Amino acid sequence: MLNVLWLGFFLVAAASGLFQWLVLGNAHIFSDLITSLFDMADLSVKIMLLLLGTLTLWMGFLKIAEAAGLVRGLARLLGPLFLRLMPEVPAGHPALGLITLNFAANALGLDNAATPIGLRAMHALQTLNPKPDTATNAQILFLVLNSSSLTLLPVSIFMYRAQQGAPDPTLVFLPILLATSASTLVGLLSVAFMQRLRLQDPVVLAWLATGGLLLGGFMALLASLSAVAVSALSSLLGNLVLFGVIIAFLLAGAWKRVAVYDCFIEGAKEGFEVCKNLLPYLIAMLCAVGVLRASGALDLLLDVIRWSVHTLGLDTRFVDALPTALVKPFSGSAARALMIETMQHTGPDSFASLLAATVQGSTETTFYVLAVYFGAVSIQRARHAVGCALLADFAGVLAAIAVCYWFFA
Repeated sequence: MLNVLWLGFFLVAAASGLFQWLVLGNAHIFSDLITSLFDMADLSVKIMLLLLGTLTLWMGFLKIAEAAGLVRGLARLLGPLFLRLMPEVPAGHPALGLITLNFAANALGLDNAATPIGLRAMHALQTLNPKPDTATNAQILFLVLNSSSLTLLPVSIFMYRAQQGAPDPTLVFLPILLATSASTLVGLLSVAFMQRLRLQDPVVLAWLATGGLLLGGFMALLASLSAVAVSALSSLLGNLVLFGVIIAFLLAGAWKRVAVYDCFIEGAKEGFEVCKNLLPYLIAMLCAVGVLRASGALDLLLDVIRWSVHTLGLDTRFVDALPTALVKPFSGSAARALMIETMQHTGPDSFASLLAATVQGSTETTFYVLAVYFGAVSIQRARHAVGCALLADFAGVLAAIAVCYWFFA
């Protein structure tokens, strides 16, 4: 899918360039395309410099959290819930522990730890599968919740906004939190409907009711504030939560007698290795998106959508962020490139850029997750996994649009 998408960007840009040259008489179009290639390659390196420092820093703190047992603590907390949402998995089965570890790691932004743990969980679930080529109910629920990506600390989004010159990178903290909560809830409810899960179980109801009350009360509080106050609160909470989590990690490490400095250095080294491997992918996608924009093809598509939205009498400001939303289910790197390009084109704190960042943080890359997790255990029949995951994606995008109009419009 990624190969087709990447090649498609260049072919569409080439076709658009030929049209502008032969039909519109734009003799400079191919010069613009080549200039865009070099500009985006240069931008990729600049982004990488920020990522190198920030990712190294964050991975160091996360290593302390792992050593202090915070991830295992979250896993113990979530265990009873997943035991009831996956009734065909026997109590005490290793899959339940791995699943809760995976979600705990995702919630803390431990992507590098979450993926290998998730693959081990999928293999453990496969040992219970009576039809090895067909996804079980537990595997489907696990995949859909992974693709909805409930992440409490979207640090990578903050990093990209900081690199693009946003005066307050954490301004989108609350919008992302609300949007990703909506996508996760819709993903869970859609799977529960398809699998006839007993959501009325006291433990499940307790979790859902607690989450609903906290989210509803928080939204009621936000509704009582002015737009300026809501934006200020998002900024304050984003910075406060991020710094508070870092202090909590350090205190937990000290309490558990972890050598916090040595542990930080070990995690930072891992972050450095991860970061340097991202540069080729970043250059590939940013250059493809750059020529697509320079060719005029992306602007033409947005103009058509904008005209259609305007004809319906709706506000059109969200249209510039739609490329990120449309590509996100297929390629996380392409969506990230489109988000960065939107910031470059409209400014990091424009409505379109804030919405693109919120969309980027609200869900995962559905088809990538499906390919990796189901491919790892040779599952060919996904049953209702794709439909439920895409429904969660759609809910996340709609929630992101609604929340951004609420916060920033």
